[in-house]
Amino acid sequence: MESTQSTAQSALSAPPLTGRTALVTGAAGGIGRACAQALAAAGAKVYVVDLAAEAAAAVAAEIGGTAVPADLADPAAVDALPADADIVVNNAGLQHVAPLHEFPVEKFTLIQRVMVEAPFRILRRTLPHMYEQGWGRVVNLSSVHGLRASAYKSAYVTAKHALEGLSKVVALEGAPHGVTSNCVNPGYVRTPLVEKQLADQAAAHGIPVEQVLAQVLLERPAIKRLIEPAEVADAVLWLCSPAAGYVTGTSLTMDGGWTAH
Repeated sequence: MESTQSTAQSALSAPPLTGRTALVTGAAGGIGRACAQALAAAGAKVYVVDLAAEAAAAVAAEIGGTAVPADLADPAAVDALPADADIVVNNAGLQHVAPLHEFPVEKFTLIQRVMVEAPFRILRRTLPHMYEQGWGRVVNLSSVHGLRASAYKSAYVTAKHALEGLSKVVALEGAPHGVTSNCVNPGYVRTPLVEKQLADQAAAHGIPVEQVLAQVLLERPAIKRLIEPAEVADAVLWLCSPAAGYVTGTSLTMDGGWTAH
């Protein structure tokens, strides 16, 4: 009796994602790293997928996960990723800021390949495993730009809108198999991706770099600060929790009031 009670108590006290396997793309830094850390702390084994091999290895060593260096612009590399993930977090992305009539075609194509085709290929590969076990969680890191547009970001806005549609299709197809699929839609997050575009935004808008944060990035949100990566990771973790089992096909907006206008 004591042994049975002890086992039951141990199960109740175990982290909520114990025994689960998560695959996080773009996990070597920024939002992806925060997601990998949060999922590992919740008990999941994490595949740390990133183009930056050394940084991915460092994150994997930190959280007890497995580094998987991969170029998501290479379909063959994407198709070689692990297929046994119970949780998929499609986070990897890149940005380029330029007027549409000057936007490099090859850059537009690259952004679609990494941010739309790669998630499709990853889900095509991992959903059979989720269906077989009757449980799965798909969280797509979209953006407020999956719901609204901004000038000079034709490729990024296009990709995020496409990811929203893909996520909803997965929600409908996955529901009978115990799989949920949702987007998380932050505004500007304190990441290298955002910091690197300050100069590009300044050039595109014709203003000094020091004015970009207040006049461009934080002009529309009611809350005048950048979002921290850990805040986004908390939302991702909640969508993977038992409490969110009936939440699917939706977009969890974290934009500080941007879309309230």
